[in-house]
This record gives sequence, C-alpha cells and structure tokens, in this order.
Amino acid sequence: MKFRNFKLVGYVVYGRGCFNQLDEILSPHRKAGQPMVFLVDHFFEGKELPNRIPLRENDVILFADVTTEPKTIYVDELATRLRQEYGSVSGVIGIGGGSTLDLAKAVSLMMNNPGSSADYQGWDLVKFPGVYKVGVPTLSGTGAEVSRTTVLTGPTKKLGMNSDFTPFDQIVLDPELTRDAPVNQRFYTGMDCYIHCIESLEGTFLNEFSKSYGEKALELCRKVFVEKERWDEGSDDQLMMASYAGGMSIAYSQVGVAHAVSYGLSYLLGTKHGIGNCIVMAHLEEFYPAGVREFKYMVEKNQIDIPKGVCHGLTDEQFERMIDVSMGMKPLWENALGKDWETKMTRDRLRSLYEKL
Repeated sequence: MKFRNFKLVGYVVYGRGCFNQLDEILSPHRKAGQPMVFLVDHFFEGKELPNRIPLRENDVILFADVTTEPKTIYVDELATRLRQEYGSVSGVIGIGGGSTLDLAKAVSLMMNNPGSSADYQGWDLVKFPGVYKVGVPTLSGTGAEVSRTTVLTGPTKKLGMNSDFTPFDQIVLDPELTRDAPVNQRFYTGMDCYIHCIESLEGTFLNEFSKSYGEKALELCRKVFVEKERWDEGSDDQLMMASYAGGMSIAYSQVGVAHAVSYGLSYLLGTKHGIGNCIVMAHLEEFYPAGVREFKYMVEKNQIDIPKGVCHGLTDEQFERMIDVSMGMKPLWENALGKDWETKMTRDRLRSLYEKL
C-alpha cells in the first residue's frame, strides 16, 4: 500500500499580537530590488490594518477584490501585472479571509509557472514552486491557511490548484485580527470549519490522522457556537485554532457532500463558499443527520439567516452546468459515498437536491 506524502505549511507563528513580528519574519526572504507584495482583502481599505503592514522600499499593497471568489482570470491579471512591473517579487503575503488567502497562493504559483492558472485546476498539475508566500487570516474557518489547494473558478469549472507547491511557506495566526469580523461572515466561515469536520469524520477516507484533528476542531466549534452564551475574546482564539485543525483534518482525508454541491452554486451563482456550504448543509439530513440537527440548532441559537430559494427559477441548462461542476468533484463524492458513489449520486438525484436549495 502506498501512503500519501504531504507537504504542509513550513512555519507557523501563533498568538495575540504576533502580526507585529511580520517584518522580522519577512526580512530574511527579501531580495534586492524585488518587492514584497501584500494582497489585502478590500474589506480593510481605509481601515487601520493596512497602516500596520511593515512596508520597505518598493513594497506594494494591492487591495484584492474578493466580492466574488477568486477567478482564474483575476489571478492571471495580477501575476502578469507583477511580472511586467517588477520582473519578479520577493514574496506574496495574503491578508484576509479564505478567498484572499487562496488568491495569494495562486498568484505566488503563477509568478513561476507558464500559461494560465486555469491550466492547473486539478490535482498535482503545478510544475514549479511559486515565490515565497505568507498567509495571514483575518477570518477563521476556511482552513485555507493550511490547505494544499487554492480554490478558483475557471472558464469551465470551479476547482482548486491542488499540489505540494500550494501550501504557504509561513502563516501568521493572530486572533486579534479577527475580532472585528462581521457577525454573519464570522458564522458562515465558522460553519465552513464545522462542516469540514462533519464530512471528514463521517467519510470513507477517515483515518487516525484526520480523526485527531477533526475531533478537536469540532470540539472547538461547539464551544464557540453551542456552549457559549455570547462571543468573547476567547472565541476568536478558539475558532482560529478550530480553523487550523479543521484544515489539517481534511489534509489527510477529504470533505464531502456539502462542499461538492456548493461548488456548483459558487460556479453558477457566485455564491460565497461559506454561505454556500450553509445553504446546502440545511438539506443534507439523509447524509449527515446528527450534523444537520446540530447545524440547525447553531443557526437558530446565533440568529443567523440562511438564504433560501437560491435555485428557484433556474433553467434546465443552468442546473446541468451546476451538476457538471459538482459531479467533477470525484474525491469528495468518493469520501462521502464510497468508491461506487456514481451509482448512488445520479444526476437526477443531484438535480432534486439542487431544486431544494
């Protein structure tokens, strides 16, 4: 039997205020004449956080438009612009939520790989390491900070650049950076982590590696969203570590039905990942009965509105496009339903599921 040999994040710094060490962390990786490029979630434009970024010489801050999830065309535009202006860069630092982190990973890779990022949507297609890259999450839950994928929407599919070259060289986990996150967004990304764990722990790929991390992440999610009466400082710390552990859990297993279905929503409708997972999870009792019951309790307890009727009025052609994207997520379906998943999740069954959303 051949075991999977994973490349994970190179270095991790954790703690309140550790963002202040960023200059020290970046210093050994600077190259003469080549800037550090800070891709910052546009949410922070005009706010205090960009003023804390340790700029030197010709360093540049680019506010990343993550109104929608990253598209391959946007990745290609950013990488081309940086190559034209600077030739190469010392590194790419992503500061923001999961979309910004994925964008930073993708731009780093495309600085050193030819063609379009759409050419690398799939498993182990990336040929060369990217430039030095750092992830600084300001939302907790996606696990993008530790993932070996960068999820992109391309011309024909929504699929990650999954490779050993994708993980960050360094991540900076500072819970202080998440304290001002909007309540709904904090919940949606937190549920991304919760759903990761349910899918991993109930999947056919489960092993003690993924189980150990998944159980701890699930425990932390429950502390934050089930047991606590109100959000406090400790909630930010706990959810940040839940995100890290949840991402580690799926590194050696996989996600499942909720993610496979939500990919279709994101591709066709532009639905953000966390919201999409929540929309789908509310209808998956037949796959994850206990998880869905608890999920609905958390939604009610935290007074969160989950969009309904998002697929109402779609054409047959639109349904077929969503189904194509979702059915293309073969490892996810196999983890959820087993090797014979195609006999269980037919196109008609998937269509009826989408019609409920």
